[in-house]
Amino acid sequence: MGDVKALEENFRLQNKSCFILGGSGETGQLLLQEVLGRRLFSRVTLIGRRPLSLQEPESGELVQEVVDFEKLEEFAAAFQGHDVGYCCLGTTKAKAGADGFVRVDHDYVLKAAELAKAGGCQQFHLESSRGANKDSSFLYLRVKGQVEADVGALGFDRFSVYRPGVLLVDRAESRPGEWLSRKVLGALRAMAPTSMAIPIQTVGRAMVTNTLLQPGAKTEILENNDISRLGAEGGGP
Repeated sequence: MGDVKALEENFRLQNKSCFILGGSGETGQLLLQEVLGRRLFSRVTLIGRRPLSLQEPESGELVQEVVDFEKLEEFAAAFQGHDVGYCCLGTTKAKAGADGFVRVDHDYVLKAAELAKAGGCQQFHLESSRGANKDSSFLYLRVKGQVEADVGALGFDRFSVYRPGVLLVDRAESRPGEWLSRKVLGALRAMAPTSMAIPIQTVGRAMVTNTLLQPGAKTEILENNDISRLGAEGGGP
């Protein structure tokens, strides 16, 4: 933790700004709390399709930009002038249908990344999924893998992909299959570490902690165990 605290202090002195996509989702909400709690950025911008009700009011540090994802190029200004971008944007096939899922998890994410790159963003941190593979026969994993590849091709100074396993969280919406998986994997994780599941708080903490570090490659893919390790380095379980 001592090393992380020193990195945080140095990072603050650099007066950087960031934006967060997907701030209304479980990971996005916790990521926002982590970013604001550690006060690493001089300016934090939430970009979404509707304003969020926040405990902390908008200020010089925290602002919101409301955009139409179907016409995202018209909102390019929202993506300008940020050093770091975090993307936790996503939906499900059950909620949006197959076409809607591809549009959100691939098209919206890629267009946002393109606008961020054009606006000067240097780091892009993308929440993906365990098993993501652009050649997969499963739509979910194929789309996740394809967007990883397409964003990676944009040439950010640094591109970090996070592939968590089953997220251990009590969702606001009911997904019976996920509920059972979370209960089983949560019990296993309580007894011993597992590469299959992870507390959602750990994912948000890991994304922020990893922002402070200097990886050896421009593109890095962090699997579940890597995310757990980074979360622990950031002061969590």
